[in-house]
Parts: sequence; structure tokens; C-alpha cells
Amino acid sequence: MAQAIGPRPPVSLLATDGKSHPAQQALVTVTLVLGVLAFVTAMFHNLHLISSWAGLIGILTGAYGQYISETTRERFLLVIGMGAAGLGLFLGVAHGGLFGGIVG
Repeated sequence: MAQAIGPRPPVSLLATDGKSHPAQQALVTVTLVLGVLAFVTAMFHNLHLISSWAGLIGILTGAYGQYISETTRERFLLVIGMGAAGLGLFLGVAHGGLFGGIVG
């Protein structure tokens, strides 16, 4: 049975739909930046305020980004950023919390 077979698009885990998603890409970028900031500052005990707040905001922006994301690439990068932000938040809370040293 002869059928016309067109060129197949490359299959990738991070495939995109070929459209521009500026709001989603902005949320991905913000989540990744906050995740890296929270993760790096969590390694220093005296920077717990930065790591706690950056982690909390990173998780919230990542969660909203997951809600409106349209491609696997966006979801994949959002999960990476949210994981780093979560780790930074948890370590920041363990070192003093969101208000440690300010309130009390």
C-alpha cells in the first residue's frame, strides 16, 4: 500500500510547538533565577532571609508558570527551578526562617 509520507518532525523531550510564549518564558526565567539565587544563598547561614524569600517567591512563580505553561520545555525548566527554590526555601527556614532576627 503506497502512501505519501511527509517529513517527520524531530521527536524530543523538550519539543516546542513553534509558537512564541512570552509570558511563560518570562515565568520560566524568573523561576530559574530565583531558584539559583535561593539555592546558592542557602549555602551561607547568614543569608537565610534572601534564600527563604527567594525560594518562596520562586515556588509561587513556578507554580503559576506550571498552571499556564503550554509546552514540555517550559514545564521541565519550571520543575528544575522550583526544585532549587524549594531546597533554598527549606534550608533558609532551617537557618532562621523568613523573619529570623527581624521579628522577635
